[in-house]
Amino acid sequence: MNQQESKFIASAAIRLALSPDRDAERQLKEQLAQEGIKATAADYGGEFITSVQKVVERAVVAAKREGVIESTHQAEGGVAGAAREALSQIMPKAVGLNVGGKVGIARKGDHIAVAIFFAIGLLHLNEVAIGLGHRAI
Repeated sequence: MNQQESKFIASAAIRLALSPDRDAERQLKEQLAQEGIKATAADYGGEFITSVQKVVERAVVAAKREGVIESTHQAEGGVAGAAREALSQIMPKAVGLNVGGKVGIARKGDHIAVAIFFAIGLLHLNEVAIGLGHRAI
């Protein structure tokens, strides 16, 4: 897989994480499937620290449910590792605050990307952020 393909897979995960609703998400997944990319997304929300484990679990469950990965230790660990990497990029902004958003997961061949979109809330002041992780499985 060349650098352009890895970049496209990362872009696909980010676009899924930013999709505004289930219809847009479904259309994007169909478009990506035509290009040989398996993809899925999952919503989440809650206090950041208590949500970390739930976000990682939802990413792995969604990827297995939608056939993006097989039910193997390597594949599940790849998704979990990429999700934790994405979460760690945003942690300094989100610790102690409520977060909500979507996880986007895209895979082609041995490469998988996990993008996490965060809306980080404090009263009526909101911040937004995206974390991205990549693994080869």
